[in-house]
Amino acid sequence: MGFTPTEKIWFNGRLVPWHDAKVHVLAHGLQYGTGVFEGMRCYLTDDGPAVFRLDAHLERFGRSAATYELPLPYSLEALAEATLEVVRANRLENAYLRPIAFFDAATLSVWTKECPVGVAIAGFPTGAYLPGGPENGVRVTISSIRKFPSNAMPAAAKACGQYINSARAVNEAQRRGFDEAILLNQRGEVSEGSGENIFVVKNGGVHTNDADADILMGVTRDSVLQLARDLNIPVRIAPIRVEDLRAADELFFSGTAVEVTPIGEVDGAKIGDGKPGPITRRIQQTFEQVVRGRRPEYRKWLAFANQPAGQVRT
Repeated sequence: MGFTPTEKIWFNGRLVPWHDAKVHVLAHGLQYGTGVFEGMRCYLTDDGPAVFRLDAHLERFGRSAATYELPLPYSLEALAEATLEVVRANRLENAYLRPIAFFDAATLSVWTKECPVGVAIAGFPTGAYLPGGPENGVRVTISSIRKFPSNAMPAAAKACGQYINSARAVNEAQRRGFDEAILLNQRGEVSEGSGENIFVVKNGGVHTNDADADILMGVTRDSVLQLARDLNIPVRIAPIRVEDLRAADELFFSGTAVEVTPIGEVDGAKIGDGKPGPITRRIQQTFEQVVRGRRPEYRKWLAFANQPAGQVRT
């Protein structure tokens, strides 16, 4: 997913021109990966652009920052309003949004107590994240790179430096001709994709794993689970084995960037007939209706750019 520069980025409390949102080369976050971030999407609805689950994303942003003892200099309510300001200032409709907080330049010591904190929110138009995308599905491989255990780095935090692990895995996968990687955890169970959670569809139900599999607890994952329950699709949360992937009727990824994306092949072996299956399609279509504001019962999940952000809530 590339990006097209827009006009403004919110940076340390104000909107600045895109090319002026600069960080010093000795920023602690650049040197050591000491930062946290979020990925959010804005969708065009009949009532204007709206950010999907802005509140849940920013609450996770706050938790990630707290995990790394990174003091955010702005409240979550202020960051919510700043996010909508970015949407309005850049006249965004269907867009990806990237809040980031990081320790700035002050020391080359590993400790961070001397470092100021920088915060930015960028937004830009976006399309499909992976080749094939939500329509056609993707080809994946089981990576030789293992997901780190949460007692080494907390998988529940969305932290900058942690994603070097994901970069290694997806680079290996693409070098071998696949679209994406699936990482196993240290026990040899399925963990997640390089930036996505995984769902197995079997016998009409959906099965995904939990925090003990060393996954990021995705906001889209949570949304899919709620939608599945509301659609009376049986839900199971338990460890996923490699054999479960190969025996699945359907597989799909969930995530902000990928939304709900079918997986057609694992290491060259087709899943089902290799095409997006009926359960995946049903969840995918419902998700699309929700983010476009066409399901009133989920309207609380949308933060409309033409309205004040209000109270951040789940």
